[in-house]
Amino acid sequence: MKASDLWRLAWRGLTRRRVRTFLTALGITVAVASMVIFLSLGEGIRKVFTSELGGIGPDIQVSLTPLSQGLALHPNLPQDTVKQLQALAPELGLQTVTPVVMAVRGGLDPTQSVVLYGLPASGGIGAVFPNTALAQGRLLLPADEQTGAAVVGAKAAQNLRLGLGSTLNLNRRASVKVVGVLAPQSGLVDNFIFMPLTPLQRSEGAEGRVSLVAVKLNDPRQARAVATSISDRLNLEAATQSDFLSFIERALRISDAVRFGISLIALIVGGLAVANTVMMGVFERTREFATLRAIGARPAFVRALVLTESLLLSLVGGVGGVLLGLVGIVIVNLYTQQLAGIDAAALTPRLTLLALGISFLLGLLSGLLPARNASRLSIVGALGRV
Repeated sequence: MKASDLWRLAWRGLTRRRVRTFLTALGITVAVASMVIFLSLGEGIRKVFTSELGGIGPDIQVSLTPLSQGLALHPNLPQDTVKQLQALAPELGLQTVTPVVMAVRGGLDPTQSVVLYGLPASGGIGAVFPNTALAQGRLLLPADEQTGAAVVGAKAAQNLRLGLGSTLNLNRRASVKVVGVLAPQSGLVDNFIFMPLTPLQRSEGAEGRVSLVAVKLNDPRQARAVATSISDRLNLEAATQSDFLSFIERALRISDAVRFGISLIALIVGGLAVANTVMMGVFERTREFATLRAIGARPAFVRALVLTESLLLSLVGGVGGVLLGLVGIVIVNLYTQQLAGIDAAALTPRLTLLALGISFLLGLLSGLLPARNASRLSIVGALGRV
């Protein structure tokens, strides 16, 4: 018998009980869709950092806290570190050395969360983010170092309803005036509010301290060697862009494992539903299988038929789960685009293959026991059943 005939017989067997088959496939669809949506968050964030980090930010960032302990924004690095790095600039090929203070402002509403990014007004935003472009107003000027001003990213301006001339309160005693709004650039920079270093240090109570020092190199290809030299000479943590991406990848792998573990519960329940549906089909069609055996069908054929039904049921649910997951990803991205200007979820080829592969494995495992029982039926005893 041809493989196409086997699949046709399996489909007919499943469609005899359409409601039961539909509900079982729906359970697999929901389980696979939940896994696709959960894991797509990690894939989307990977794409955001991989595509955007290479074009923005420093080649090296120097801090006291290693990446293995997370991203510490609290200003704890002495500002004198800048002078030490500037002294090494001719030897190591450092193009710019920029002290940075970072602080997060947020609340229960994520749309109200922004990153305050303080850097010397004399160097300007271009010292760290050279691709920024203005939509309105002006960039930071040296005079702003004492008077205070703010240049707002496009998404931060939208979420906080800030425009030219708006007042941004840093705390009860300090505020700055918005003098510029940046054009939309990336999901990261669009959520930043850039300020002169000194006013932000005062508002954070961090005079003489910075969160990190951003370093741009004459030759970015030497980033690893220069970072190692800085770490050895100054006894500080110097991380390159590749180090940061590796840290993000490790963190995402851990979160992927957690999300997959949560999804696995739903997948196991779906697999049990498939096994129950196929087992009930075998029980209801006992005489049919016995008749097939009586007219010459081998046990291997009956076993293959039942396994094919199980695989077909799971694959239908798997394909439906991928499609339903794609709809969920679109909804998630609509929300994150509105929130932060990024696509936080992505359906990648490897995620699609993973979903379909798990569906196939689920169908195979779920059909093993029913297929074994069907192939071992006693012909005489089965034909005698009512």
